[in-house]
Amino acid sequence: MLVAGSPCPLEEHRGCGTRRGGQETGIKVPRELAKGPSAFIPLAEIPREGAESGLRQLLIEAFVSAGRVDHVAMVMGLHPQYLSSFWKTQYLLLRMDGPLPYHKRHYIAIMAAARHQCSYLVRLHMGEFLQVGGSPAWLQGLHCAPQKLRNLNEINKLLAHRPWLVTKEHIEALLKPGEDSWSLAELVQALVLLTHYHSLASFVFGCGIKPEGDQDGGNGCWAPSPHSDSSPGSEDSMGGSGGRDAMQEVEMLMERMKLLQENQQEEEGVTQEEMETRFELEKTESLLVPPSDILDPSLQSHVRCFVEDPEFGYKDFTRRGEQAPPTFHAQDYTWEDHGFSLINRLYPDVGQLLDEKFQVVYNLTYNTIAMHCGVDTSMLRRAIWNYVHCVFGIRYDDYDYGEVNQLLERNLKIYIKTVACYPEKTTKQIYTQFWRHFKHSEKVHINLLLLEARMQAALLYALRAVTRYMT
Repeated sequence: MLVAGSPCPLEEHRGCGTRRGGQETGIKVPRELAKGPSAFIPLAEIPREGAESGLRQLLIEAFVSAGRVDHVAMVMGLHPQYLSSFWKTQYLLLRMDGPLPYHKRHYIAIMAAARHQCSYLVRLHMGEFLQVGGSPAWLQGLHCAPQKLRNLNEINKLLAHRPWLVTKEHIEALLKPGEDSWSLAELVQALVLLTHYHSLASFVFGCGIKPEGDQDGGNGCWAPSPHSDSSPGSEDSMGGSGGRDAMQEVEMLMERMKLLQENQQEEEGVTQEEMETRFELEKTESLLVPPSDILDPSLQSHVRCFVEDPEFGYKDFTRRGEQAPPTFHAQDYTWEDHGFSLINRLYPDVGQLLDEKFQVVYNLTYNTIAMHCGVDTSMLRRAIWNYVHCVFGIRYDDYDYGEVNQLLERNLKIYIKTVACYPEKTTKQIYTQFWRHFKHSEKVHINLLLLEARMQAALLYALRAVTRYMT
């Protein structure tokens, strides 16, 4: 069914929602909102009529199948190869055969998005929940949902904010025989949905996604900021010394990448002790990366009703003077050797699509950095991915975390940690202050890496707990 207010993806298809089979549907599909899908990215930067044919086909297919091209898809359309993989996965999670009924899938999406106060996703899935026959009474709040769904609250909370605390006991409690128990297959689908929507909330906030035209109220889903309209790195203020400084940042990054690549070829290798020291240093330094200093916005009522224990949030993986959980050594439980096969066994097809999505984003490159072409960006992409895993306590023993310090400047680290750990605090100011001379598509690329690295980190903790329960 076509949704009133949904933009048609391409100019020549505008009005395509007003007729079906030669008959008027009575639903008007207006021209795209003039201000675009993002509060951070100028409309001129978003692919539209001039989109290359692959993206055009993607957007048209989405419009025909779902009746809308939402703002998330419009921004992800800057990277069509990724968008294709993302859509296939999300379509399978929400609309194809699986252990959970469709309305419960959307309710789980609401629960996940509400943990990060993401009204954009909450509203979107409230509408979808009703369309697939969900009971309006459940939308009065979590207290009105069946006990079986309410039992997900604890693991939802942990996966959203402190996934390292998930244990086999949490899995055992949900699978315990009884009237409200979960099957293992149902639970695995729920875990994938929860981590998918926690991470998608990061993308929504990280890219400043605005509400759809047909979402009531018109309230944004990001925190208000006194500096939301301008910053030292905004488009309006790149002249003079600001522009020169931004150019210098690009050249410094290029030089550091070149030096690191040369050193890798010359050095025989760093000792394991030194590698561990560098990881611990990076983990400790991440404590010094503060979140945005604005106050939390008050939870809107349509979001608050789905959240229990709203004060529970991300807490640094290790703080001086506190007992820290052990570091998750990536090689002990990898996606490739453990997580992938477990999901494929319990929830066929989705493991393959998740794996493809992780691979697509990790390897996605156009061999460009700002105004430079022909650049090998693999080192930079790996540093971003591993830094996200680092703030969630995951360590790759064969990776030199000194590279993170060399390649990710402080403003970028602030942005990554904010979007990954407390996305609701993201502002336009911290978006514009990092990589000031880079294209918006490159900043969206970072958000895609961040989304997938965050999802994989949480999934690894969850699936490790499932494996421990099963053995």
